[in-house]
Amino acid sequence: MAIAEISPDFHWKCNHTWRRASVNTLWCLAGCSIGDFGTIFFFQLTGIGWSTLAIMMLAIVNGILTSIALETVVLSRQMPLANAFRTAVGMSLISMVAMEVAMNIVDVLLTGGAMLNWWVIPMMLVAGFLTPLPYNYWRLKALGKTCH
Repeated sequence: MAIAEISPDFHWKCNHTWRRASVNTLWCLAGCSIGDFGTIFFFQLTGIGWSTLAIMMLAIVNGILTSIALETVVLSRQMPLANAFRTAVGMSLISMVAMEVAMNIVDVLLTGGAMLNWWVIPMMLVAGFLTPLPYNYWRLKALGKTCH
C-alpha cells in the first residue's frame, strides 16, 4: 500500500496498536542496545583512540546487527529459521536507524563523547524507545506492517 493509499480512517488513538508498536519497539531496543552499548563499552574499556563519530557509526551498525539477530531468534519460535531471518532483515531499517541515532546523540550530548555512565544509559534507552515509536505505530496502523 502506498502512502497515497492510506485510509482516511487513520488515527493515532488505537490503544491496541500503541501496545503492539510498543512491544515491537522494545524488542528492537533490546537488540539494538546490546550491540550499541557493547561497542561503546569496548572502546571505553580498551582506550582505543577512534574518533567519537567512528565509534558511534560502528555502534549503530552493531546495534542493527544484534537487533536483527535477536529478532531472528524470537521469530524462529514462530516460523522456520530462514523465514525468521528474512523477516528480521526486512524489518524497518528506518526505525532501527532512528533508534540508534537518538541513543547516540543523547550519549554524546550528555557525556561529551562515546561514553557509558550509569546515569546516561536510562536516558539513552528512553530516547531510543520514544524516537521510533510513532513511526512504528504508523507503520502498523496505516500500512499493516508488523514483524509479529
